[in-house]
Amino acid sequence: MLKIKQELLTGLAIELEKLSPGAGARAAFESPKVAAHGDFACTAAMQLAKPLKLNPRQLGETLRAALLVLPAYERWVADIDIAGPGFLNIRLKPEAKQQIVHEVLQAGDAFGVQPSNGQRLMVEFVSANPTGPLHVGHGRQAALGDAICSLFETQGWDVYREFYYNDAGVQIGTLANSTQLRAKGFKPGDAQWPEAAYNGDYIQDIANDYLAKKTVHSDDRAFTASGDVDALDDIRLFAVAYLRHEQDLDLQAFAVKFDNYYLESSLYTSGKVDAAVQKLRDAGKTYEHDGALWLKSTDYGDDKDRVMRKGDGSYTYFVPDVAYHISKWERGFTKVINIQGADHHGTIARVRAGLQAAGVGIPQGYPDYVLHTMVRVVKGGEEVKISKRAGSYVTLRDLIEWTSKDAVRFFLLSRKPDTEYTFDVDLAVQKNNDNPVYYVQYAHARICSVLAAWQEKDGGDPATLKDVNLAALQSPAAQALMLQLAKYPAMLASAAHDFAPHDVTFYLRELAACYHSYYDAERILVDDEAVKLARLALVKATAQVLHNGLAVLGVSAPQKM
Repeated sequence: MLKIKQELLTGLAIELEKLSPGAGARAAFESPKVAAHGDFACTAAMQLAKPLKLNPRQLGETLRAALLVLPAYERWVADIDIAGPGFLNIRLKPEAKQQIVHEVLQAGDAFGVQPSNGQRLMVEFVSANPTGPLHVGHGRQAALGDAICSLFETQGWDVYREFYYNDAGVQIGTLANSTQLRAKGFKPGDAQWPEAAYNGDYIQDIANDYLAKKTVHSDDRAFTASGDVDALDDIRLFAVAYLRHEQDLDLQAFAVKFDNYYLESSLYTSGKVDAAVQKLRDAGKTYEHDGALWLKSTDYGDDKDRVMRKGDGSYTYFVPDVAYHISKWERGFTKVINIQGADHHGTIARVRAGLQAAGVGIPQGYPDYVLHTMVRVVKGGEEVKISKRAGSYVTLRDLIEWTSKDAVRFFLLSRKPDTEYTFDVDLAVQKNNDNPVYYVQYAHARICSVLAAWQEKDGGDPATLKDVNLAALQSPAAQALMLQLAKYPAMLASAAHDFAPHDVTFYLRELAACYHSYYDAERILVDDEAVKLARLALVKATAQVLHNGLAVLGVSAPQKM
């Protein structure tokens, strides 16, 4: 059906070009708002009527007549209706819709996947300070980043996943001090305990392992504790390695993998921060004022100039960000997407200003940003704010342990990133149609059950279904399901373009609903062999698209539930 749609679009383009040179390039079909109106809609007559000074309905009649005599339209189109002021509603023949089943079964896991476009993309996400376990907000970011990577992979991009460790700055100093106090026997509530210290039980765990002189392993290093409670730098290095390892475990539980972990501290030790500052100075984009070094960020649309180096000689936090993104560009990533919390909104203008001012060839608008809001967690009808282990927030692993990896991923992806989201733990564990991930997964498992019953009873081979005659798929329920299958590739392309994995969750819920409606309308394992095989092919194609869509989200497609 996808090939058929392209044939029909080509025919439309030819006829539009005849009516108005240049109009053919804008040939497009839309989905009718009401399914009963047709399978494709075309608004070209209304768009061309004014420049051509013609009545749009009459123009629509002219276009209809021209299209219906084209070979592709004669073969695949049942009729074209003219509605309202000139809408063309195109009704396909059943055999046109049936082609999608063959296309899905032939492509399998590759259905909807585009060939390589030869372009590289870096997606930076999670990028948590190594000061504690990953919280639910990090979980939303991990789900978003991983799904956006998968979406771009379906569109032919070579995708690189990167985690930026903020292992420098005040928070790391607070971590070291908090761990040292615990190692010396102090605890939250004691007079010696600072208000800014980290209070979670995990700080005591780090202190205990430090005193026991244990060795911890993170993704790129191992560090053995000395056990010396006065060696603050040792404590800092041990605590950072310990929490990097903990965050690795959080990510493993969430089935998220990265190609690289980039350390903020390396920007300083390698001289990249100083080099970036020098580039800005050399470009004449900085000035000294009140003992500080300022960036002329207003030259690039920022609302005010920004301090780069404070009076005490330390850099403000956006400066290493500029150096980091110059590194991304120098590594060959001409397209970069950053997934960050909404609290980073204020840094976008100054980072982009710094990149423009550096004069290294980075284009305007680099990098792209996807900002997300935080997540509220509700359990037993009440908001949960505190995890004993973390001290002040619910951790990602808490949420996974209370529900499942699949539920957490699907739920956190089910809304636009910039909308508030409440994660209902009780809903996430329900086994009914109110639970969206269960509803979608159950559709897949239900199909697998039908296919297993056919194999057991008739000794059928699912691999043979891709070649069966589909003429029996004539009912409205079957045709609605086939049309929904045909929407999948375009949905993927649109979701990637808009950084919108929530579109995949919406699509999968609609596809599951279409399947459940079809299952309720028609028996599949009937006595008529031709009808049975055609219906089995349709539901197997549906299972394949459900599997493919869930895989984009990082959610499993179980065969039994």
